[in-house]
Amino acid sequence: MLEEMGELTRRGEAFALATVVWRQSPSSSQPGSRAIITADGELRGWIGGACAEPVVIREAQQVMAEGTARLLLLGTPEQFGAAVPDGMTVVPISCQSEGALEVYIEPVLPVPHLVIVGESPMARTLAGLAGALGWRTDLVRGPDFTTEHADERALVVVATQGHGDEDVLELAVAARPAYLGLVGSRRRGTSVLGYLEDRGVPKEALDRVRVPAGLDLGHTTHQEIAVAVLAELVQLRASGALAAGAAGSARQAGSEGTRSAARPAVVIDPVCGMTVSAGSSRPVRYEGADHYFCCAGCRQAFEQDPDAYTKKETRC
Repeated sequence: MLEEMGELTRRGEAFALATVVWRQSPSSSQPGSRAIITADGELRGWIGGACAEPVVIREAQQVMAEGTARLLLLGTPEQFGAAVPDGMTVVPISCQSEGALEVYIEPVLPVPHLVIVGESPMARTLAGLAGALGWRTDLVRGPDFTTEHADERALVVVATQGHGDEDVLELAVAARPAYLGLVGSRRRGTSVLGYLEDRGVPKEALDRVRVPAGLDLGHTTHQEIAVAVLAELVQLRASGALAAGAAGSARQAGSEGTRSAARPAVVIDPVCGMTVSAGSSRPVRYEGADHYFCCAGCRQAFEQDPDAYTKKETRC
């Protein structure tokens, strides 16, 4: 498990770690059982059977999106009553075994990768500030910059300030980073982008370039521009606006093809309301739709009276 976490971290991929911290018998997991859940919903490891797994996957993806750990209590409400501690999330599941689990899910998000192109005092100041936040930071000379320096998860700030801006920005656009900003005046930015559009760079790609990079703090010094740029990056990251990088990572992982099979969709058992994995059981097709069930009892109840579970909000 530690090796797998290390490999995902080295690749810069977000994931969540789910750990069973308590169980109520009967349950197929044990305290200390762990699983890694990737951003695309793949579960690697073991935290329980078909009752717990879809719920943990769903909650783990929310944890990654919010960046905040969560302590789950999985079972029926009748098992816990009013004795649930503050800060714990109760997720009802209806397993025939009547077991229960307490699962701690924590996000492991990649450290931002900031690529600063340029040699100005502003560029060096920005690199120092980002390093103080623990970000992975590369300071690259304009002539040395290539598309190999950035990928779809990178944050690229072009601060060449008139020294080959067009050539560097054209390469940076081709890398399709999660963020791309040009340090300079709005007038200078319009000129650079117009030149690149005339050279055939797609307008939709150029529209992603932020010019000028950074929050508008008015008339500022070079050091204050560095603060403004970093503030914008922190703001965008906190708001989730840089999620494009994660989406790009998922597309890249999908293009690798055979590394892992795509997970089936997560659906709701129409009888008991439990979250189940579409593909974990044989579906019942009714009125053009497939319905999946957590157990044979729910399947049998549905087959006896499907309208009771498809025409209104009835739950057993």
